[in-house]
Amino acid sequence: MAPAPAPQLSAILREAEAALASASSVQALAELRARFLGKQGSLTRVLRGLRELTATERAAAGQAANRVRDRIEALARERRSALQAEGQSRALSQQRLDVTLPGAAAPRGHLHPVSQVERDMCSFFQTLGYSIEDGPEVETDWNNFGALNFPEDHPARDLQDTFFLEDGHLLRTHTSPVQIRAMCGREPPFRFIVTGRVFRHDLDPTHYPMFHQIEGFCVGPDVSFGDLKGTLHAFARHLFGAEAKLRFRAHYFPFTEPSAEMDVSWEDGWLEWGGCGMIHPNVLRNCGLDPEAQQGFAFGMALDRAAMIRFGIPNIQLLFEGDLRVVEQF
Repeated sequence: MAPAPAPQLSAILREAEAALASASSVQALAELRARFLGKQGSLTRVLRGLRELTATERAAAGQAANRVRDRIEALARERRSALQAEGQSRALSQQRLDVTLPGAAAPRGHLHPVSQVERDMCSFFQTLGYSIEDGPEVETDWNNFGALNFPEDHPARDLQDTFFLEDGHLLRTHTSPVQIRAMCGREPPFRFIVTGRVFRHDLDPTHYPMFHQIEGFCVGPDVSFGDLKGTLHAFARHLFGAEAKLRFRAHYFPFTEPSAEMDVSWEDGWLEWGGCGMIHPNVLRNCGLDPEAQQGFAFGMALDRAAMIRFGIPNIQLLFEGDLRVVEQF
């Protein structure tokens, strides 16, 4: 092979200078570098031919080729730096913050459907003179069952219905323990409304292991079942509209006597709404009240079911899965 003349190396360098200067991206630049300096690059092919030269010729040609390679490497580095600077400048320009523009409004939160119904219910009963009472979610067996006249063998005490804790306490299965706490040490007349979370072993489209209840009770010397029915009729009309009707079906609860299940008319049929009755004399005695001098009524229903009815929610689990797409609809 003939010696690599200076004109051949000069031609490679001129071509490299023009190509590298016009490279529009880092990727294109890498491809151009490989075109000249890669294993199959034009300068590499020239260097392979040096083995056919004499020692003197090979030394001179090698030095000239190395100078061309170093120049191409330097030009590639300079162009890479320029491309990177252009990209950074372009990104900063596109992402520039204009402090004169109005700020982006943060998403506004709102009350959960259950909270909306809960506040509405409490507000209604406050207009009737009821006070709001609260109590712990971890309760004693006495407050949750014993004081409320539950027999020792009542099914509600079974493990499949109640979450028992290791220390003998339990997660309250209803809000009625608050009734016991509120009546102890107080002199009638009084009336209270209670809302809160309760816990039972239950899971289907209309039941959940944790749900919310509202409970009301009124105690005084002249409280009657008629007062209970009048209160609940007014409550139903407030929640479901002026056309709402109630019906009462005889039932059994350990803590009330007589007891009733109440249904509310809804659209084309009746819907079970909750339980109610006159507070059992044993419950009054357990709270230190004389059932010969005082009597009272109590009622309770699920808050979540009322929210489902009001907002047309088909599955109770949608209320507690934390999906903002569901909650934001209400």
